[in-house]
Amino acid sequence: MKISILLLLVSIYIVIILFFYFFQRSFLYFPDENNYLTSEIINKENKVLNIRTKDNLNLKSYLYFEKKNRNTILFLHGNAGTLNNRIYKLNIFKNLGFNYLAVTWRGFSGNKGSPTEKGLTLDALSGLDYLNSLGIKDNEVVIYGESLGTGVGVNVSTIRSVKGLILESPYTSVGDVGKIKFPFLPIDLILKDKFDTRSKISSVKCPILVMHGYADKIVPFHMGKEIFDSINSKKYSHFVDDDHMMDLDHDATLAIQSFFNSIN
Repeated sequence: MKISILLLLVSIYIVIILFFYFFQRSFLYFPDENNYLTSEIINKENKVLNIRTKDNLNLKSYLYFEKKNRNTILFLHGNAGTLNNRIYKLNIFKNLGFNYLAVTWRGFSGNKGSPTEKGLTLDALSGLDYLNSLGIKDNEVVIYGESLGTGVGVNVSTIRSVKGLILESPYTSVGDVGKIKFPFLPIDLILKDKFDTRSKISSVKCPILVMHGYADKIVPFHMGKEIFDSINSKKYSHFVDDDHMMDLDHDATLAIQSFFNSIN
């Protein structure tokens, strides 16, 4: 009887593991969630365009570009929602005198395809290639990664020599976050998209700004601090008594401005 119960429990556990293995990406990517939506309107100079990836997908993107501007941001958003949820950030970039290209991920904002770590990295690289087509070199671009986008930004920064990297609420790895949320699962065995920033951050050679909130409930602060401590290049931090996503308040905006002043 006890053996039968044990076998039943083991079978149930295996079914749970298989379920999470096959549907894990639905627990990582949330293209239809609008949890950062604000009433702010995008600046009039913003252009909406489609960027073609090397695997022939069109990515809806927002662009603000003035040749006179010295700095350009490639903005990589998080795992939920659309660019409309980040309008306030894009407007801040413009007001600071920065160009920006904000790319939406495959499977997000009406784009075809399904999000994966390899795919999102390719999406970001396609954005960088598009900036190159405008005459902006890699070493003139600062990548701004938000939450999930920090892992993508680190991936790209190990491949291409960009001017700088801003990490907002970075994690050590998706696996580490997964172990907190699903401690009953063998995450290391079943995880497909690892975004292992911990193992890559020391290879990034450009200056890095890490921004994180002590009270972050989604990505624990200790992860951002560990990433900051592991950086071998020139590094800067902006740590605040804040919850999850930074709203780029006055102090955060000043930290970004100061970062650009330091690397220019």
